Amino acid sequence: MKARVRAIFEKLGGGADALLLMNSIDPHLDQSFFYVFDVPSGLFEGSLAIAFPDGELTVMSSPLEEESARQAARADPHVTVEVPNGRAERDALLERLLGTRSTIALNYRELTHEGFLALEKALPGSTWTDASAALRAARMIKDREEIARLKRAAEIASKVAVEIPSLLRPGITELELAAEMEYRMIRGGASGRSFATITAFGAMGAEPHYAPRDRPLTPGSSLVCDFGALYRRYASDITRSFRFGPADPELKAVHEKVLEAQEAALAVLRPGVPGKEPHLAAQRVIDASPWRGRFIHGLGHSVGLAVHDGYGMNALTEEPIEEGMAITVEPGIYLPGKGGVRIEDDIVVTGSGYEFLTTAPREYLEVRA
Repeated sequence: MKARVRAIFEKLGGGADALLLMNSIDPHLDQSFFYVFDVPSGLFEGSLAIAFPDGELTVMSSPLEEESARQAARADPHVTVEVPNGRAERDALLERLLGTRSTIALNYRELTHEGFLALEKALPGSTWTDASAALRAARMIKDREEIARLKRAAEIASKVAVEIPSLLRPGITELELAAEMEYRMIRGGASGRSFATITAFGAMGAEPHYAPRDRPLTPGSSLVCDFGALYRRYASDITRSFRFGPADPELKAVHEKVLEAQEAALAVLRPGVPGKEPHLAAQRVIDASPWRGRFIHGLGHSVGLAVHDGYGMNALTEEPIEEGMAITVEPGIYLPGKGGVRIEDDIVVTGSGYEFLTTAPREYLEVRA
């Protein structure tokens, strides 16, 4: 993890003597804690990671994860683990490690107010600086191990995407389908889902962030399935759209147009291109169709330790795409009252373009009811 720590300090530009990352209680866990401390399991509620410019890292672990923490430290000579017994011992250790450090970087985006007040009390007189932008920049460019985990997470989800048509039957509910998909991801090697699975039947496919209910599947329905697997803390995110039963000529044409829009975005996606360009390429395809204005969200986002990992591609994104980014490409067309189509894939940006991480077929598929 030394290289990751040093990358963060490079992005900080020499403005900090140490970096301190502090977890609160789930779900207020700082994923950057797990970026600098590669530990495969555990919540690490209330734990801290203290990194220094030379790449060394000290982790204050909760006793609940002591064994996992010590195992991870044994694999990395640049990591030291401490397990303080209570807040007073923790604060004394903070004073010993950081009391002479004048400027300490914090992740303002993730640190709770309660946590910040505790740090101010433990380290009076310290100067605080915001590491949020540096952490985001470092995490956006994935290293070899991160890409390997993202690829595995994508493989698991892609396999389930291929299996979805075989799960469809009249009467299965959105919740039942979501549960079956999540079970299959875990059976396939995932540690869990990377976000709440979306299974939207019929008209609800027009709502991108829909939450599944006990609505049954009926012949003549379209489906949008948006889901992902978590593998060793790294996420995948894939969406596939299907038709169950008799064809709907309009939704079939919509599916073909969405796929055309995705291909147009991918055709311009390469290092150095502003993030808005792939989005606008997809938008131009859709806006030249009968469904102008029905692409209602950004083209994609980075994916990593979080399913939305800091970078977004939309019509205003000037920040360039860089080699090593892992991002989604997910155009969609949404027809209120009728349904929608979204096709989403995970890709990693290479020196000359991109490589697919997700591999499930993207073409229109009508499942016999």
